[in-house]
Amino acid sequence: MLQRLSDGTCDPCLTALYAPSGDPDVLTLARQRATQAAKGFQAAFSPDGSAPAALFSGPGRTEIGGNHTDHQHGHVLCGSVDLDTLACAGPNGGNTVRIHSEGYAPLEVSLSCLDVVPEEKNTSAALVRGVAAGFVQRGKAVGGFDAYVTSNVLSGSGLSSSAAYEVLVGNIFNHLFCADALTPMELAQIGQKAENVYFGKPCGLMDQAASAVGSAVAIDFADPAAPVVRRIDFDFDQCGYALCIVDTGSCHADLTDDYASIPQEMGQVAAYFGQTVLRDVDQKRFWAELASLRAQVGDRAILRAIHFFHDDRRAAEEADALAAGQFQRFLDLVNESGRSSAEFLQNVIAGTDPKEQAVALSLAVAQEALGGQGAVRIHGGGFAGTIQAFVPNDRLEHFRSTMENLLGSGMCHVLRIRPVGGCVVYAND
Repeated sequence: MLQRLSDGTCDPCLTALYAPSGDPDVLTLARQRATQAAKGFQAAFSPDGSAPAALFSGPGRTEIGGNHTDHQHGHVLCGSVDLDTLACAGPNGGNTVRIHSEGYAPLEVSLSCLDVVPEEKNTSAALVRGVAAGFVQRGKAVGGFDAYVTSNVLSGSGLSSSAAYEVLVGNIFNHLFCADALTPMELAQIGQKAENVYFGKPCGLMDQAASAVGSAVAIDFADPAAPVVRRIDFDFDQCGYALCIVDTGSCHADLTDDYASIPQEMGQVAAYFGQTVLRDVDQKRFWAELASLRAQVGDRAILRAIHFFHDDRRAAEEADALAAGQFQRFLDLVNESGRSSAEFLQNVIAGTDPKEQAVALSLAVAQEALGGQGAVRIHGGGFAGTIQAFVPNDRLEHFRSTMENLLGSGMCHVLRIRPVGGCVVYAND
């Protein structure tokens, strides 16, 4: 693998995935990362360089539309990004998975036991075991492999590093032992179950679907057991805008009650109408019975339900706008969603310290820096963490410098919507 990276054999594959615009600097960085992974693999598992290996990628994802709509069985629009978890991996002839990840202790997972191991909850080993179990449950073979993993998916950024890891491991099993027989959506479903059951973290299918399928992905959770997933082929690179994820410097600690209040209060509104989720509530009844509903659940719950009804519709309309090439319409909807999150959903300001309002301040400064162009919104769960902006290319440097003057150097991350999901980057099969 090192020889193929150094002699340029891998360059076409690296260019297609990481540098589709042909930027030589981006290609150089991609080659350096891949070389780093290949060197790590050789040092850890094949000092003489004889072990067969391939390159695999699992991208992070960004939520684009539908803020807090998934847990009410609504619509979501999300997309894979050009930050990924990258591995150099190959079969080891045994029944044990051995993974060395940069910055973490090496792990070994025996595939002789594919049951849930309680002691592994919240660990990468649980994800590996869960993904392997998903293959076996589908009648597919798995085997031992060695992998060296490096990741630039931003921690705590809402880009879902866990889904990227699950999709990466799924692609390794799929290619090495199943001749790539499973589809991206099957890999996403395997990853979701691994995270829910083995890792112990409840999650919908949004994160894994975006990472596995690639590009923009519209998801309808009307039937959460079988979500309808639609890939939206839109060339974000040609629209003249950059996607920015801005780290506001605020911490998610001690915000559990804030997060929990959103599904709880939405659920209270649904329960008033005899339903469990807002997706199943008759909106005509909702508006007709506001007075009695208000007396039972309070004003904030009603406002949050109003956000859901509108943002659920907007997420579907955003997907349709992209599919039709109507980018300005898409931006208008993103801005509407951002305002709704702030005004109705109320997940921009945490109820802890009124002097600390980093997310709200960052949104205000971002709007000023955009000068009436582009779009900006809260990103993910809210209350802390990151915001998302679509910035005209000719305002990008001004936007980045403005945000980093406020928040610090390196806090504004410029990303691409990646047109390819989890994949084999290069294999010499």
